[in-house]
Amino acid sequence: MLLTAALSFVLPYAFCIQAEAVVQAPRPNIIWIMADDMGFSDLGCYGGEIETPNLDQLAAGGLRYTQFYNSGRCCPTRASLLTGLYPHQAGIGHMTSESIDQSQDKGYKGYRGALSPASATVAEVLSVAGYRTYMSGKWHVGTFPEAWPLKRGFQRFSGLIRGASNYFRPAPDKLLMLETTPLKPDDDFYITDAFTEWAIEYIEDAEGFDDQPFFLYLAYTAPHWPLHALKQDVDKYRGKYLMGWDALRHSRLARMQSLGIVNPSWELSDRDCREWNSLPEDKRKEMDLRMALYAAQVDRMDQGIGRLLQSLRRMGELENTIIFFFADNGGCAEGGDLGAGPKRQLETKEGYYLSYGRGWANASNTPFRRFKHWVHEGGIASPLIVHWPAGISGQGELRHDPIHLIDLFPTAMELSGADYPVERDGYSIPSLEGISIHSTFSGDRLPNRSLYWEHEGNSAVRKGDLKLVARHGGDWELYNLEKDRTETQNLARKFPQLVVDLASDYEAWAKRVGVLPYPPRRRPGYFPPNRVYPDTWQDVERAERD
Repeated sequence: MLLTAALSFVLPYAFCIQAEAVVQAPRPNIIWIMADDMGFSDLGCYGGEIETPNLDQLAAGGLRYTQFYNSGRCCPTRASLLTGLYPHQAGIGHMTSESIDQSQDKGYKGYRGALSPASATVAEVLSVAGYRTYMSGKWHVGTFPEAWPLKRGFQRFSGLIRGASNYFRPAPDKLLMLETTPLKPDDDFYITDAFTEWAIEYIEDAEGFDDQPFFLYLAYTAPHWPLHALKQDVDKYRGKYLMGWDALRHSRLARMQSLGIVNPSWELSDRDCREWNSLPEDKRKEMDLRMALYAAQVDRMDQGIGRLLQSLRRMGELENTIIFFFADNGGCAEGGDLGAGPKRQLETKEGYYLSYGRGWANASNTPFRRFKHWVHEGGIASPLIVHWPAGISGQGELRHDPIHLIDLFPTAMELSGADYPVERDGYSIPSLEGISIHSTFSGDRLPNRSLYWEHEGNSAVRKGDLKLVARHGGDWELYNLEKDRTETQNLARKFPQLVVDLASDYEAWAKRVGVLPYPPRRRPGYFPPNRVYPDTWQDVERAERD
């Protein structure tokens, strides 16, 4: 991999503000921690009842952002995060391959199903700038070896190449790797704990490089389905959710209002599922268990983050380590109102597609509309916690600027003093789409700008406080997010010219980055090659014997 740096390069807006002062000081270690399929209101410090004392502690000693956005789904979010580009520019306008062939490569530039070679990753850029670069967790931006983390700038990696997996017994086709070796889990394996352990191993490895700061990307799969959790964690929550999702939404909303996370004038979005009290008692008990499992997954992730913080304290590195915590999309309603998967598999190590359902996802995304996949606020709004004792003086403060995960790459560049390349392996690289948020640490406001989304035909543009959004095949809806971030008062008929203007802005962006009206089936005449992986460890062992 060859990166060619620009002789002079200036990002739009405020990228270079205070860059000289940052570089002169000891450069911080940088940690990105990402949850998977976690809703906006799940954390204690964002109004949730789930026990997250370690993340709450980071929030109390740092900043919480109330208007941070992701890209609405796993792979597009990861592509944007790692490249600082919109997903289509990075080659992942839809998803990566989860089947035995490269079927998600549609043969179009924005839909190749793996990170584009014409994009630089944050790991590539920071490694050139002298950082140790580590990753633990879920990759999911390229299934095939040439697209794996160790080929995209990470010096050490352990985790999943593909997406969701059984937490106890990941199948071989998920490509669970320990560095460069496929890992067959032991009987006591639990994937959230494994990701934590590898992350701790990597930052301790960095102690051997005193002259180099480190960058760690810790991408948990929690609390993505399947609903797999450890009994001691589940027991803490059994019975707590018999109140139902209606009561849970209202109790969370009250806490969010008292914390200043949401504006008390915003209406709570409509319930997007059946009424809790309409369920028979046995189904309510089952749904209590499903939510208890989900809460236990979040709880266990927080416990792991606590262990990581303990290691940083022991190393004397917590003071000058900047930690960002966020989620890849909103709560997930896959599986319908009552979730997917048989009740008999709950609280076992079996199963795969076990989910908590639309009712609980609606509560996770309090107070917003819709879910993962959509680009209404429920699909794209995420907590963002930033903690950096050496660089942030305002402890426990809130920031209300609209922020997008495309902004985290340029922020890392400013903090590290890194240069952004103009070429990678002979390919010209697009300019970064985001801006540094470093100035917000001291309370400065970011300039007004437009932000964009598209996934599966769901489309949106936000310009200032105005947001134009449509679900696939639906009409444009217009909202004033300052007054109505829960998207309950559609202004499209009242202000038709604003709809026309914002739609024109969106279409220009979509054309520029390579959005197609809907993910294509396949370009005519384009047939990606088959890449076959085994489904079970028995298949691997049989092949080795043969």
